[in-house]
Amino acid sequence: MGIMRSEFALRVARRFPGARSTSGINMSTPTIVVIDDDAIMREALSDWLQAAGYGVCQAVDGSTGLAAVGSVEPGLVVTDMHMPGMNGWGVLTEMRRLHPAVPVIAISGHFGCAHGIDVTDALALGASRVLAKPFRRGELLQAVAELLDG
Repeated sequence: MGIMRSEFALRVARRFPGARSTSGINMSTPTIVVIDDDAIMREALSDWLQAAGYGVCQAVDGSTGLAAVGSVEPGLVVTDMHMPGMNGWGVLTEMRRLHPAVPVIAISGHFGCAHGIDVTDALALGASRVLAKPFRRGELLQAVAELLDG
């Protein structure tokens, strides 16, 4: 019934050209969709999550990320809030409408009054957790574990 790793990666690549399934996906562990337009941050988050044993599907923007969510049925989504095109606010809104049971971790280097992005706004829109950049690997992994196990 499960999809082999290489077949899974191929299906994701065909359906969502902006999304990428990273190696090491184990279909028995939760898959996490990581949405961030910053390639370095996206790769770092993916590396951290894979090292912790999670499967990861990467997306470069909100629209691609939401499409991937519909395909891979992840256990959790991590999304940047500040991106071109559909930003994290759009992702949060659509996740609550289309996939209300999937927890979302909102990340941004722009939280705070000076940037006009308020943590309580992200939580009110449906973020399960909010992490302000820069954050440590342990902070991310703790939030992921709490949301998936809780």
